[in-house]
Amino acid sequence: MMTLRIAVVGLGKIAHDQHLPAIAASPDFDLVAAASLEGGVDGVPVFRTIDDLLASDIAVDAVAMCQPPQARYDAALTAIRANKHVLLEKPPGATMAECEGLVRMATATGTTLFAAWHSRYAPGVAPARAWLSSRRILSAAIVWKEDVRRWHPGQRWIWEPGGLGVFDPGINALSIATHILPGHIVLRGGTLDVPSNRAAPIAADLTLVDMDGAPISVVFDWRQTGPQTWDISVETADGRLELERGGAALRIAGEDQSLPAEAEYPRLYAHFADLIRAKASDTDRSPLRLVADAFLRARHVPVAPFDD
Repeated sequence: MMTLRIAVVGLGKIAHDQHLPAIAASPDFDLVAAASLEGGVDGVPVFRTIDDLLASDIAVDAVAMCQPPQARYDAALTAIRANKHVLLEKPPGATMAECEGLVRMATATGTTLFAAWHSRYAPGVAPARAWLSSRRILSAAIVWKEDVRRWHPGQRWIWEPGGLGVFDPGINALSIATHILPGHIVLRGGTLDVPSNRAAPIAADLTLVDMDGAPISVVFDWRQTGPQTWDISVETADGRLELERGGAALRIAGEDQSLPAEAEYPRLYAHFADLIRAKASDTDRSPLRLVADAFLRARHVPVAPFDD
C-alpha cells in the first residue's frame, strides 16, 4: 500500500504532544504540510489557513483537524469538499448539527470521515468492552477529576461557548463509557458548576441510566490538585470491573489484568489508515450527544470566579 500524504491543521498542544509524534512513527502516513495561525513544524511548509494549503501545489490525501472545536467545522468542510479524508480530534465539532453536516458531506463525496475518540484506544478499553459485552450491568460510576491549570495552560478557548469546559476532558470518559457499556445511555439530569467569569462549566455532577435502568453516576471536576483521577467502575452480576488511569489499568473481579503498552494515537492513526483504504468512515457522535444533553437538561449553578 502507498503511504498516505497527510496535513495537520492546528499546531497547538495536542498536535505537538500526540499527533505529530504518532504521524512520524506511522508506516501509513507521511506529513507533507500543515496549516496554523501559530507555530511550525520542522521540515514541512506551514500555511495560515486550510484554503491556502489546498491552493498550493502540495498533494494531500488526508487532513487531521487539531484546532479548537469552534474552528473545526469550516476547515473540515473545506477539506471534505476538496475530496480529502478527514480525521477530527475530539470533540468532532462544537455542535451536533455541525457534526451531522460533516457526516452528510463526507457521505456525498465518498471521503473518509473519522471522529477520533482517542481514549477508546487506551490499552484497557478493548478487554473491558469484551468482558462487559455478555454481562448484566447493575450500575456504573465515572470519576474524572484533573487540574485545568496543568493540562490546559492558557487555553482560553476551552472556556468559551463550544469549548465545552470540563467536558473537554470529561468527554473522554463518556467516549469510553459509551464504548464499553453494552446498552444505550440516557442522561436524566444533574448540575453544572459554571464560574461567574466563564461561559463553560468547571465541574459537573450527572445522573445517567442505560436502557435497562442501571444507574450511572458521573463526576467531572477541573479543580483537583495533586494526583489526578480518571476512573470508571462497573458493577455487574458477575463482579466488579475497574478501569483506571484513563484506561491504562484494568481490574476484573479483583484481579489486575495484563495489558499492552499505551499507544492511543498510534492505534488511532492505524485505524484511520484502515478506514481510508476500506473507503469507510467512523463517525460515532454518542459522547458529544450526552454532552449536548447535559447542557440542555442539567441545572446550571453559578460558582466563584476562576482565574488561571
